[in-house]
Amino acid sequence: MLKAIDYEKPRSVKVSYAEKGAFFKSALEYNAPARGGWNIVHTGMLIPDSHQIFACAQGCLRGVILTAAEMNVPERMSWISLSEEDMFDGSLESDVVDGVCDILDKMSEKPRAVLIYLSCMHLFAGCDFGAMLAELREKYPQIDFTDCYMTPTMRTTISPDVKMKIQLYSLLKKMPLNQRSVNIIGNDIAPDTDSELFEIIKNGGYEIKDIHFCKTYDEYLKMAESAYNITTRPAGKPSGEILSDRFGGEHIYLPASFDFDEIQNNYKKLCDKLGIELPDLTENRNEAEIMLQNAKQIIGDTPIVIDFLAVARQFQLADLLLKHGFNVKYIIADTLNFEEEAAFDWIAENYPDIEIYSSVNVNMLSIADEPHEKVLSIGQKGAFYFASDHFVNLVLGNGLYGYKGIAKLAEMMTDAYENPKDRKEVLKLKGHTCESCLI
Repeated sequence: MLKAIDYEKPRSVKVSYAEKGAFFKSALEYNAPARGGWNIVHTGMLIPDSHQIFACAQGCLRGVILTAAEMNVPERMSWISLSEEDMFDGSLESDVVDGVCDILDKMSEKPRAVLIYLSCMHLFAGCDFGAMLAELREKYPQIDFTDCYMTPTMRTTISPDVKMKIQLYSLLKKMPLNQRSVNIIGNDIAPDTDSELFEIIKNGGYEIKDIHFCKTYDEYLKMAESAYNITTRPAGKPSGEILSDRFGGEHIYLPASFDFDEIQNNYKKLCDKLGIELPDLTENRNEAEIMLQNAKQIIGDTPIVIDFLAVARQFQLADLLLKHGFNVKYIIADTLNFEEEAAFDWIAENYPDIEIYSSVNVNMLSIADEPHEKVLSIGQKGAFYFASDHFVNLVLGNGLYGYKGIAKLAEMMTDAYENPKDRKEVLKLKGHTCESCLI
């Protein structure tokens, strides 16, 4: 039955009136053309020597194929196009198996691993993915197969982003644990190796592994030997937990934070787990303070907008900047990450008029055409919606972490204020930090 959609849902709410959880009721959505975020294609490409095969309808295929083309790696993707008839003639499962076999048999050099993406069509039809994989593994024992999902219908249960991060490590095989090896798990963009996190682990005599550093499939497989799995982002946390459960290692959640005390506690927790002494990080903390003060002197009272695509904790970043005198006026977010509830409550009490804007409300479409005061945006969606060329091109945190991460962010804010970018040229690039054929 058709259901009427209310187009007039408000696109913003003052933080003091915002309900915790979802700030806005679900309605007709709009996707801003800020394309720096990663999707499941970008994430799957992190596995070296792997090949992706998508089995879905042609409309969906268009987007994933373009992603691979824009990344300059179209040779690493193939597809099986589904039709409406496939839903009714009982061939959904056999078509996937036959299609994968046809693709692999035509390859002169077989990949080490194949990621097969099923679509919502297969889930609606109740396909037996396990049976399909078992048949393919028997036909090609030299290839590792794993299941991946192109299913936006999962958004209310487990998001495609979280599920893809879990499957990213599903091909690892159990091996003896190396007590001096540490994995960094669940990040789309490579972590900043200049952070205190890397410095502490390396100085403690531990080896650091991360999928971004793996050049070969064998290097990727060696991640299974690490006795510790560190995650720093909420979306990556389940992947670290599951990997530790599978192989018996220990998961350490050290969320990327903008709270100085939490950063210090994270480093203490890390050192306690690894059995090493916590170094004196006073100089790093002071440097972050100095960089924030320097940025404030230059940026002054310029209004600042922070969007959810830039960092996982928008309200905690706003808390930090407000306490250092910055004029944060707008936050683009649709939900509250309850890890930053304390920051949200402090802002609501002390800066009740800060506006929270939806990132997907269809009524946001018109905001970019409205006249705007000069704003400094932290994030791409803020740059688009507030029509600002003064923006920090920050996506998913850009791998920044700890005190040094805050210092670098302050430096990036200063640069964005002093040196405007051509936002149209920047925002059109898909998958921030990925190579693009559009450059």
